[in-house]
Amino acid sequence: MFRAAAAEAARAESPDAVRFYAEAVAAGAPPLTVAAHRAQAHLVAGDLDGALGHADSVLSATDAVEAEDAVRAGSVAAAVLARRGLLARSAELYRWTAAVSGERPPAAAVPVLIGTGALEEARAVVGVDGDGSGFVAGRAPTLVDGADDLTARGMLDSVEGSPTAALSGLARAAGLLETAHGAALLPDTPAALAALVAVHTGEFDVAASVLDRALRTGLGGAPARARHRLLLGWIALLRGATGPASERLAAVDAGDDPLEPRDEFLAAALQVAIARRQSDLGALMRSWTRARQAIVRHPVDLYVLQPLGELVTAASRLREESWVAPHLAEADALLDRLGRPALWVAPLHWARLQAAVLTDDVEAARARSDELRSAACGSRFAHAMATAAPHWVGVLEDRVDAAEVEAAARGLHAVGLSFDGGRLAGQAALRTGDRRAVSALLACARALQAAGTDLRQGTVPPPAEEPGPVAEEPTAPAPAPVEAAPEPSGSGLLSERELEVAELVVQGRTQREIGEALFISAKTVEHHVARMRQRLGVAGRSELLDELRRILGDRG
Repeated sequence: MFRAAAAEAARAESPDAVRFYAEAVAAGAPPLTVAAHRAQAHLVAGDLDGALGHADSVLSATDAVEAEDAVRAGSVAAAVLARRGLLARSAELYRWTAAVSGERPPAAAVPVLIGTGALEEARAVVGVDGDGSGFVAGRAPTLVDGADDLTARGMLDSVEGSPTAALSGLARAAGLLETAHGAALLPDTPAALAALVAVHTGEFDVAASVLDRALRTGLGGAPARARHRLLLGWIALLRGATGPASERLAAVDAGDDPLEPRDEFLAAALQVAIARRQSDLGALMRSWTRARQAIVRHPVDLYVLQPLGELVTAASRLREESWVAPHLAEADALLDRLGRPALWVAPLHWARLQAAVLTDDVEAARARSDELRSAACGSRFAHAMATAAPHWVGVLEDRVDAAEVEAAARGLHAVGLSFDGGRLAGQAALRTGDRRAVSALLACARALQAAGTDLRQGTVPPPAEEPGPVAEEPTAPAPAPVEAAPEPSGSGLLSERELEVAELVVQGRTQREIGEALFISAKTVEHHVARMRQRLGVAGRSELLDELRRILGDRG
């Protein structure tokens, strides 16, 4: 009776199936005869540990169970291991289940095969019988089968076909599963895969829409919820909206259960990226501790290349390149096996370019620029990065064409990379001696920064005020232009802009770091600090810091 009740609950993907199978065993059912079904019920309920435990009990005694149960247990274990980021082991299990059943691997295995670089095997699964059909003869074509087929072909398209076709197929697969049971058995949700492809093509609105819908409909069940939320945080980060990104990360970290290694890798990379974009060295160092643990727990696969790129950039900033060097080598080998698809390789090249910029390595920056140019055909996203890359080389060599740099920066903004565009314009402003170019580039940088931070409301604020007039041909070093100061507020001694500078001074940041954070020149920061000392009547740095801490404490 309990077995029958469990089977009925399992068909409806009810968590009651877990309890009914336990009761069946307590009532005398041999544990091994229901272990495969119990594994599936635990997976549907979101208990990955329980699912893997029951599946492994079957896989450890395959000579004592039916072949159907062995295949079921193998499929459950493959899905769990994929969700934990162990794609190579997951692929082995899918191959094993195919050998046991005497059939080809299921279409659900294709994202795993592609994620580990097994391109020929993935082609064989998608192209079997010459028509790419994922349906099995004699069985009704269910919604899950249709979603599996669309997902498989979409992932293959992302590597060797059209990015648009890939995104379309994956989005349709996610739509099919909104009203179907069975998504919990997949190694990844088509919504997450669609979002990854969309992010790699710069289609951030599409990515966010697919993920929002997946969260509303509960696609993939409880185990997929954290992944979908973290991916939404990643999208916000790439667009420059660090506030919403931090909120998404905090909401996931506040959960009761620890994150699976795959999700923890993304969460750690997101935390590192937020700290780096906020130019907060202390937070970056703290978040790097978490990142190191995530790095050693998660092997490289195709779907973590962009977070890996962020960790590569942060490692260069902290001079910790040895932590990511083995992963970079694995990533290169993986991309070689896949034919270095432009869609997936371009963001990693971009991250390595940013790492070269941070270390002032002109030769490495030039090499990454050439690689980006080779991948420019992958998408308009890759094209924008390839267009901007030579200007980063020019910045390192103190060669700045203000008009071209601004166009490249706005091109990055057009594909959603507002932070990257603002940083390019800001750094170029610091490397040129043309005062008019400085004014134009800093104004562009502030406008793009503001565009990113206001994305949460869906509006773009007007550009920041233009700097004041500058001399046509300065013959000697002159104070940098200072923005018009609003009426003093708070303590009545410092302007709002000076309070912003004060907060960063108290954090121990250098004038250059403050300038990068606020998109003003280091000379302007120096001028603000000098004026604060004058207004507060202090002489030494320690006195200034004490006074600023007092003012900021009263203000808070």
